[in-house]
Amino acid sequence: MSHHHDHSHGHDEEHAEGHNHVHDHSDDIVPALQNLLYEQIDFSKLQTLNEEEASSGRKICQKTWAQRMELEPELKSFADEQLLMTVPFTGQVRLHSILIRTTPTDSCPKTLKLFINDDSIDFSTASDKPPTQELSISQTAEVQEIPVKRALFNTTRSLTLFFEDNWSDGEEDVTTISYLGFKGDFMKLNKEPISFLYEAAANPGDHKMVAGVKEGLGRSIQ
Repeated sequence: MSHHHDHSHGHDEEHAEGHNHVHDHSDDIVPALQNLLYEQIDFSKLQTLNEEEASSGRKICQKTWAQRMELEPELKSFADEQLLMTVPFTGQVRLHSILIRTTPTDSCPKTLKLFINDDSIDFSTASDKPPTQELSISQTAEVQEIPVKRALFNTTRSLTLFFEDNWSDGEEDVTTISYLGFKGDFMKLNKEPISFLYEAAANPGDHKMVAGVKEGLGRSIQ
């Protein structure tokens, strides 16, 4: 018996090691997939102001991690170099970082101002209002991961991104972005599970079933 026990114990260890190895390996291939807030974006309500092509801001956010290096679709500014995008989440988010791919040209955005939980921002208020945080974007064709001060973004329900200028110092009116993603922790809003339980309890079918079980138990105890 002891031999058999040792054998099964060794098998469990092998299995555990194998599992860990697979897990580590997948992390090596796609490190950015950890904490990627893709499923938690409410794409139907995502809005971009001053985009050359309608819905192009939404489309660059809808690109998956696997599509991050694809040039199309691309977000381009229209009347001038500024872009203003509001990204609503389906719950509350602790934002860790912004993932962005732009271009190594003058069309690359330079200053990014972030505002949380304020859907009323337009270009005039974005220029005047102090942002939650201001970030700088580098001129590169690589995907940049720009960390934010997490303490400031612990309760993010929507994020407004104001791309204030690009690297041209006013010479180039078009700002281009080809990929945009967000990393962080997602927390469902508290009201969701409560309302779900409420509905389940209020379902007449559930009541009958619960009552039937209780009656049955009562009879069998007697």
